[in-house]
Amino acid sequence: MAILFLVMLVTAAGNTAMQSVMPSIGTKLGVSDFWVSLAYSWSALLWVMTAPRWARMSDRRGRKMLMKLGMWGFISSFSLCALALWFGLQGLMTGGVTMIIFAVFRSLYGGLGSAAPPAVQAYVASRTARSQRTRALSLIASSFGLGTVIGPAIAPLIIFPSLGLLSPFVLFTLFGLLVLVALRLRLPDDDPRFAAKGRVISEPYGTASSSAKFTEDGDEDSTEPAPASLIETRLKWTDIRLRPWMVSGLIGGHAHAILLGVIGFLVLDRLGLRDMPELGAQSVGIVLMAGAFATLVSQWGLIPYLGMGPRTSVLWGIALGGAGSLIVGLSGDLHGITIGYALASLGFGLFRPGFTSGASLVLTRAEQGQVAGMVASINGAAFVFAPALGVLIYGWNEAVAFGLLIFLCAALLLWGYKTLQLDAVLEKGAIPE
Repeated sequence: MAILFLVMLVTAAGNTAMQSVMPSIGTKLGVSDFWVSLAYSWSALLWVMTAPRWARMSDRRGRKMLMKLGMWGFISSFSLCALALWFGLQGLMTGGVTMIIFAVFRSLYGGLGSAAPPAVQAYVASRTARSQRTRALSLIASSFGLGTVIGPAIAPLIIFPSLGLLSPFVLFTLFGLLVLVALRLRLPDDDPRFAAKGRVISEPYGTASSSAKFTEDGDEDSTEPAPASLIETRLKWTDIRLRPWMVSGLIGGHAHAILLGVIGFLVLDRLGLRDMPELGAQSVGIVLMAGAFATLVSQWGLIPYLGMGPRTSVLWGIALGGAGSLIVGLSGDLHGITIGYALASLGFGLFRPGFTSGASLVLTRAEQGQVAGMVASINGAAFVFAPALGVLIYGWNEAVAFGLLIFLCAALLLWGYKTLQLDAVLEKGAIPE
């Protein structure tokens, strides 16, 4: 369990640590903020395209192999990205060429790194009995969320004079190698005792890591085929039961993605840190860490403690997301930006599980596998172009960028209030048998 925990923790922490230093690196390279943000888009697109394939492969008893493949994707991507950025920072390549090469190497993580999370989940589920499974999977899920807090928290602390802003790349490459060695030498080979399925989750991006906790499938231990009455036709995106939740996920996901794309550059601009990259990375890390912590509070504390249903989570979440974004847009100091971003992250942390569970509850048990893939696609699709588009608009006019973000939140609040099923209705009709 320690090794599997570290596989998820290191990859999530490494990616969020990278995101805390990239705005400052882009500034030193003299590259437009838009191109820095766009460099992530190709990786995000590849993650959306390849993650379902790796999840299916993880169900063919090659889970340890896919974990190793995912770790190699992480290690090779981070090491080669660091090398490309070093050449750029040394003046051996232009900023534009550096970012193109960075984007290509970053795609190694998007294409291969997505193999590890579903393989880890399936490995744990296949080796634990039902009585132990929920606890084990919850522990694994917590490592991914914890990584989004640890990454930006330690990034400023591991910037060494000899390596500068590339320090997080180098250190997390070494951490990844250590985890890979432990994975190869200490993790037992696949010998599943129970059936299990790999689940697709979203690429770690700031405070937008997958909101869905790993949970047990009530039918996992069964070897009997599904009854004919439970075999459903292929779900359509236009399914009237799903439409309100999918539209909500798409609108809210794009609003969240715009905020995540803009926040690092906004911190540098509002605090006047464009010419002080190390201090800028520290300030960005503080803001991202506060947001990630607020996300965990909402998903691990508020939703279970308050017993919030899907509709309540979506509406309250998007309202708080819009309010926090407004505070960020109006703030001119680190304290105000941090408070606003934490409030927005708290809201989006409520919104994502609400959208996910709502889409699940309107469907039958036999359709749960299909809707899980559709939800993962919606979550991933928001981070393909929205962050770069948000940064492009932000560079042109800050007020327009935040106006668009808040408009999306307000539109979803109105749409959700009119169209989303009441929680009481969902609870009565949850997952029809």
